[in-house]
Amino acid sequence: MSLFQQNPIQYWAQQSPFSIALKTARGDYTWAQVAEQVERCALLLAKQGVVEGSVVTLVGKNSLEMLWLMLSCFRLGAISALTMPQPAAALQIKLNTLYRADSRQFVWLDSGIDTTVAPSIQLDQYIETKNGEGATEVSYDAERLATLVFTSGSTGQPKAVAHTHGQHLASAQGLLAQFHFQPSDTWLLSLPMYHVSGLSIVYRWLYAGACLKFASGDLAKDIQGVTHASLVPTQLQRLFDEATPLSLTHVLLGGSHVPVSLANQAKLQGVNTWIGYGMTEAASTVTAKPVNDSSGAGQVLANRRVTLRGEHILIGGATLARGYFYQGKLRSLRGDDGWFESGDLGRWQDDELHIIGRADNLFISGGENIHCEEIEAVLNRHAQIRQAFVVPIKDAQYGARPVAIIDADSLPSPQSLSEFLAPYLVKFKHPDHYFLLQQEFKSTGIKVSRQQLKQWLQATTDFAVMS
Repeated sequence: MSLFQQNPIQYWAQQSPFSIALKTARGDYTWAQVAEQVERCALLLAKQGVVEGSVVTLVGKNSLEMLWLMLSCFRLGAISALTMPQPAAALQIKLNTLYRADSRQFVWLDSGIDTTVAPSIQLDQYIETKNGEGATEVSYDAERLATLVFTSGSTGQPKAVAHTHGQHLASAQGLLAQFHFQPSDTWLLSLPMYHVSGLSIVYRWLYAGACLKFASGDLAKDIQGVTHASLVPTQLQRLFDEATPLSLTHVLLGGSHVPVSLANQAKLQGVNTWIGYGMTEAASTVTAKPVNDSSGAGQVLANRRVTLRGEHILIGGATLARGYFYQGKLRSLRGDDGWFESGDLGRWQDDELHIIGRADNLFISGGENIHCEEIEAVLNRHAQIRQAFVVPIKDAQYGARPVAIIDADSLPSPQSLSEFLAPYLVKFKHPDHYFLLQQEFKSTGIKVSRQQLKQWLQATTDFAVMS
């Protein structure tokens, strides 16, 4: 039976009951044990009022409890709304997006979260069940809404992106047709499940019937016994620099420019490195390819569709979200022509998509158009720079000017950077100021938020940063 027709947990519990499915600090779980834990947790949720169609908000970083709850929602036909720990006011905005004032709210908070929002879901991993007792049987439906993942895009306003199981599994299927992940492999869950990049790892695990390993935060330790990982280039480089023993075969790199030298170094150690382009609305990766000396983002994966209108990237296909969820209703994200306007700009070179940048990252300086990503791409070639970000600030004379924030061990002199940029960019595109990227932006393993960089620059300088 196809995974699109049967709950993947139940499927793999029947097909591979004794295979190790999950590795955690508490021990390993077989697929049969995962199914048992999910059933136990589903009964607990059912006893607290969760039924088919309920929205259950899970607030926290990755934890075993959070995974059990999400999988139990799948079992009950409920919808998991995943969000990061955050101040009460920010969390309340998201809850107001998810629930009407007169509807019942189901909220679970991971341990250690300090907020005035009261949890309504309690989890006891060792719930006692009576003989034969179980949660009400709910038939699996791949087209039922399964997850809500928040994205703020460039506006900063949170939107709940709604996907079905089928859309997530179609995303997994398309990537794994090329980025091979077998039942004997193990993928490290090092990215947060409340971010689509982390959630997609869970669905790749469910699709492949392989093994998922929970990360503890110590990458050198966590990577042991792992064949697949989603990392940023600096993490992989650090593993190589520290001569960490590796069993890696595949790494999906994201979040920044990837040096070809890193890919070559990885290849010598038997590690295939891939990059891609994706977004929350498309259930993560849309295009992908092995890292090479081309600056493109790869070919369109199976189950996705991409077209260009001018330079504007439009997305369709089986992975595109059902819509934006607001208090029980869905607002379609497709235009009248059936395509989703991604907000990104790109161009085709042969069959490969090259990303120019966000349409809203274009600004006008002295009457000339400047793309932030155009400057970043050149700075990323500098030997001392691991990653560069450019944001515009208001300027009385030119209207706006570029400022660069760079990830490097030390800040090269502005004069040397200007000399480096000269062969590639006309002078008016050179940043007026440079800042070092702060450590706080490097710790998540996912792409750095340009919006957060703008907020940091606004708070720490006298510049008027453009939104």
